[in-house]
Amino acid sequence: MAREINPKDTTRASAYELWMKAPNPMVTFFKTLDVTNLIRVSKRKHLKFNMMLDYCIGKAAVGVKEFYVLPVGEKLIQYDTIAVNTIVKNKDGEVSSCDILYVEDLDTYNREYLKYTSQVAESCQDRDLSTDSMVIGTSAIIDTEIDGAVGMNSGIFNNPFIIWGRYKKKWFRYYLTLSFQFHHTQMDGAHAGRFLENLQNEINRMK
Repeated sequence: MAREINPKDTTRASAYELWMKAPNPMVTFFKTLDVTNLIRVSKRKHLKFNMMLDYCIGKAAVGVKEFYVLPVGEKLIQYDTIAVNTIVKNKDGEVSSCDILYVEDLDTYNREYLKYTSQVAESCQDRDLSTDSMVIGTSAIIDTEIDGAVGMNSGIFNNPFIIWGRYKKKWFRYYLTLSFQFHHTQMDGAHAGRFLENLQNEINRMK
């Protein structure tokens, strides 16, 4: 469920005044994650690496309350749930967008991920949950290793967005560099930093 709220009644009142009219309100952080544990668990359980990373992103986000509020147009919208978007290569060789609602149970999330990404790949139709959930966008550029990427400031799409490439092996560990873009009205750097720390912790906790 989504509903409009008065910015003055939130902890983001000052940020709303400062950043809603800013020419470029988007901020991008870069972070290198140790994904060794995620790779080991995905191989042991025969689960997709990107599905597990999306799951960890959702789990890390629900612990930061700022993720539940998003500027949409000139309004501030409050959400009750969070979804993670993934880009799917469809049957025509193009890409489609698929939103997956975050749920705490990994098995359930995995079933939903496999079900809806398959549907989107076959139908070539996007699955959009943005009217009901705060959606975290993701894009995996797995054909190459990248040091980071900065998303565009469209003035329309204000959702947080994460981009990553192929993970790298160094000695016996695996590392993944990602970029995290967010609207400054939605959160400050400290909140973004907490999310990224949460993300590393959730990766480490996977069993």
